Amino acid sequence: MQAVLLVGGEGTRLRPLTYNTVKAMVPVLNRPFLEHMILYLRSHGINEIVITVCYLPDHIERYFGDGAGLGVRLVYVMEEAPLGTAGAVKNAERYLEDTFLVFNGDIFTQIDLTAMVAFHKEKKSKATIALTPVDDPTSYGVVETEADWRLRRFLEKPSRDEVTTNLINAGIYVLDRQILQDAPAGTHLMFEHHLFPGLVARGEPVYGYRSEAYWIDMGTPAKYLQLHRDLLRQKTAAGLFVPAGRPQPDGVAQSAIDPTASIEGPVLIGSGTTVGPHVRIQGPTAIGERCVIAEGATIESAVLWRDVSVGRQATLKGCVVGDGCRIGDNGAIDEGCVVGDGVSLAQGAHLQPDSRIDPGTEVTSIRP
Repeated sequence: MQAVLLVGGEGTRLRPLTYNTVKAMVPVLNRPFLEHMILYLRSHGINEIVITVCYLPDHIERYFGDGAGLGVRLVYVMEEAPLGTAGAVKNAERYLEDTFLVFNGDIFTQIDLTAMVAFHKEKKSKATIALTPVDDPTSYGVVETEADWRLRRFLEKPSRDEVTTNLINAGIYVLDRQILQDAPAGTHLMFEHHLFPGLVARGEPVYGYRSEAYWIDMGTPAKYLQLHRDLLRQKTAAGLFVPAGRPQPDGVAQSAIDPTASIEGPVLIGSGTTVGPHVRIQGPTAIGERCVIAEGATIESAVLWRDVSVGRQATLKGCVVGDGCRIGDNGAIDEGCVVGDGVSLAQGAHLQPDSRIDPGTEVTSIRP
């Protein structure tokens, strides 16, 4: 089996985190998101992966190379302009065999791919779509099925009175290559709008594969933070995605943690990070490499990227802080804040809840 990972998007929903970092390389537990996905595919015996790239493609290829370091073979396919989900796969058609998997680039899941492929073959399906239940389907593409899971209808972002099911398109597909034959090359095409409805209308065998496994669209800052909380709390299968040096409340090797610091797990601290006297860190929290947390600072339920400096008595709660930020003494970052790379927060400055701060900004006072 092969898989296609669609990571060409600009990640606009994750801004300001993705101005300098392509979405696929956003750190999750101090590893690029895409690395987790590659290891997940490999765990299901999928070791040939086509990666469709468009925005900042060098960032991805420079890190992963040909994939040998992760025990897979990676092929990169460039889009000169965004082609949509189906258009991107069509653009990679020359590399694809008869049956393959497709993943939207912002999905983190533990759906059983081996079972999904077996279901696809059992049903002799042309396209099989992973379906997952959600509490509020109005923000997603709802998929109606028959009793045998054959697809009946697609309904994109329905109003509440239109909702007939809580099963949504999970952005994971098993496809037969022949469904791409009639798709025009070099055209912006979406599976859910252009290809799948046409297949259903023609009576082609298209099925849904329901799964209750962990699934999250991490394409927004709130969901990105939630993903960290879930992984740190081991809501997903124990140990599957957690890197070496798994979350622990009693310190991490190669990090300098003052004995007076209070660390209440689950907390992940990257190598080369210094935690000063009387610091309080409360999980679920992930702190990247080479950070410096000064005396008396408090960090609660936050995600810090690399090379972040947190001043004395500063307070960070429920926020995401990008690479190379400087938080001054007595500075404060409140719940829901998202801080881009290289932001400087002056002494005593305060970011109020849900603030979005673009990279390189200097914050000198209270900011909404």
